[in-house]
Amino acid sequence: MKLHPVLEAVTQRIRERSAPTRSAYLARIAAAADRDRGADRLGCANVAHAFAGLPENDKFRVVAERAPNIAIVNSYNDMLSAHAPFGSFPNIIKDEARKHGATAQVAAGVPAMCDGVTQGTAGMELSLFSRDTIAMATAVGLTHDVFDAALMLGICDKIVPGLLIGALHFGHLPTVFVPGGPMPSGLSNNEKARVREQAAQGLVGRAELLEAESKAYHSPGTCTFYGTANSNQMLMEAMGLHVPGSAFVQPQKQLREELTREAVRTALGILKGRRFAPIGQLVDERCIANAMAALLATGGSTNHLIHWVAVARAAGIVIDWDDFDRLSDVVPLLSRVYPNGSADVNAFQEAGGPGYVIRELLDAGLMHEDVLTVRAGGLREYTREPYAQGAGLAWRPIGASRDDSVVRPAAQPFSPTGGLKLLTGNLGRCVIKVSAVPADRHVIEAPARIFDSQEAMLAAFKAGELERDVVCVVRWQGPRANGMPELHKLTPPLAVLQGKGFRVALVTDGRMSGASGKVPAAIHVSPEAAAGGPLARLRDGDVVRLDGVAGTLQALVDAAEWDARTPATISDAQRDANGLGLGRELFAGMRRNALAAEEGACTWL
Repeated sequence: MKLHPVLEAVTQRIRERSAPTRSAYLARIAAAADRDRGADRLGCANVAHAFAGLPENDKFRVVAERAPNIAIVNSYNDMLSAHAPFGSFPNIIKDEARKHGATAQVAAGVPAMCDGVTQGTAGMELSLFSRDTIAMATAVGLTHDVFDAALMLGICDKIVPGLLIGALHFGHLPTVFVPGGPMPSGLSNNEKARVREQAAQGLVGRAELLEAESKAYHSPGTCTFYGTANSNQMLMEAMGLHVPGSAFVQPQKQLREELTREAVRTALGILKGRRFAPIGQLVDERCIANAMAALLATGGSTNHLIHWVAVARAAGIVIDWDDFDRLSDVVPLLSRVYPNGSADVNAFQEAGGPGYVIRELLDAGLMHEDVLTVRAGGLREYTREPYAQGAGLAWRPIGASRDDSVVRPAAQPFSPTGGLKLLTGNLGRCVIKVSAVPADRHVIEAPARIFDSQEAMLAAFKAGELERDVVCVVRWQGPRANGMPELHKLTPPLAVLQGKGFRVALVTDGRMSGASGKVPAAIHVSPEAAAGGPLARLRDGDVVRLDGVAGTLQALVDAAEWDARTPATISDAQRDANGLGLGRELFAGMRRNALAAEEGACTWL
């Protein structure tokens, strides 16, 4: 299939823009790959330390027989549902490696925090920076430099981007990502949202709300809405970094273990087949463009407009929000999964899942097929679904959509354009997830009410001060101000106001991800207020126009007056409060060094 000209043009622009940094990166990983293997290269004391903890048979294999040694980087903890399944994975991986004459070691454990637990608390201000912390923890494990390949065990919001950034800094290693899968479906997302809105209005109490939340989040596995965690898995499939079709197989199914074992076989297949497919070579401009197309086609998380900018930079590739915006004009919306619809990811999987979407995009010329993947068969392998066959695995064609209210063909999409939109204007650059917002809410024009914290906005809502058309502006929420938390707690009150017929919107330099639901939310405003961005010039009562059709975000203020205004500054008390308690002191350097949201909020550059 001939490539769509816009995809071709965007990819070429990325390639040209990235030429100096990408060539330097490839030279570094080529030099790393050209060395002798670790057990032969290191001194005897180094080798003895590296393998002292291995069983004797494994020690003999890796040292004397020069067997492949696989690093396991694991985000396991048993507090968080998505990561609890990973507790059993290392033993499965080691067992499978031994069957094929190889060894495996847990090289590192990386932190995994849950935005669902920390939402609306000071702990949420560590969430974004946990991504770079995970990348560094990955590097600490891999820097022992005795590995021939790596398996990355992760699934949720910041964990997969962090593992990927860390892995790309060891880009000479063949690397396979290993997911854990979603929990079975519980209380529907629509019903959960309804109870949350009732709680925001005081119509139900804590007991009723906790009961609803516990029915929605109830067992091991990821949450079942299509937020950042599940978008991660879609993108891993589109980038060819998973075993094909492994994204949304539940952890309770036997198929999950077989797919984990297949990840070992896949990594060893690269090594034994002597197919040069290290992750740094695999993640190129075409691979990044494929991830962007898959995100847009599924109405995925807006967080990836930050994370994948950072991921690309880790591979020497430079992308920006204009690239997403240009692709969004031509990539159709092929799935409706909550918050873009009522279905959850289990329904998405049943209807055809990632393989269906990838096939439709490939056949429409909206993904690059001529890319390396961890599988010898390339990206077409990712258009099939796995199933158990005897004691092993097989793959079959997905065929037509099994539910066209959940996934549709590219010729009959839910929308001819993608789910994300870039907004620009005198208030800066930001993004909005238009796929989740009713068409009659794509344009909002109303007076602004300025808040310096989400708590202040919630207090105003409870006091009845927002019962009108209003654009709520919550500033000092960017990376440098307080680590750029997600502001999910603001969704229920805004939804209540919208349900009463008021025309409302949120504008913020913080994050909102998929939880904005049906309320227009212009998020990630860049540059942020704390860096002198234009949100600092806004005043209460200024009329703000958010136009998701024209792609603009404007304060309708006379230009001369606007330019003459002295920007507000974050108070010393608030800045101090943002940096104290719950470990936030340890992240002061990250706040100081963080780049803008559009630059990936990177802290290492």
